[in-house]
Amino acid sequence: MADTPKFIVDRNVGKLTGWLRLMGYDTRFFDGDDDSELVAMAKAEGRVILSRDTRIMERRLITGGQIRAVLIDSDQPERQIHQVIDTLGLDSRFKPFTICLECNQVLVERGKDEVKDLVPPYVFKTQNYFMQCPNCQRIYWRGTHWRAMTKKLEAFRGK
Repeated sequence: MADTPKFIVDRNVGKLTGWLRLMGYDTRFFDGDDDSELVAMAKAEGRVILSRDTRIMERRLITGGQIRAVLIDSDQPERQIHQVIDTLGLDSRFKPFTICLECNQVLVERGKDEVKDLVPPYVFKTQNYFMQCPNCQRIYWRGTHWRAMTKKLEAFRGK
């Protein structure tokens, strides 16, 4: 994929933010009320708008093709992510687990010794692979949550 899409997600489809970040896509969450601000951010940053708001889709920048946008049909998060994957031809295993789920920063690999005092003792004892967000400092590892999310991503692929 030469031109990897970046997204801006408004709060009416906010759960898409986590799924897209989990898949490795740069996804900005817009929590504001001003649709003009959302559209301006999308244009300035080259982002695809994801929303259930039909009024946003009627904006001239979108109808004229200057900004790409997807009107999300469902209010169910799993159907929403399927729609985005299908509509935009996304790979659900693009770069999984490489972006912080909290703040959208690219994660950095950390050695076990670097996280010793940052993770619970059991995690330190049982895990060997760690990633850290350089912004919020959150630590990620391949525990049960990672395995569950991997299964979900595989389910998206096999749909």
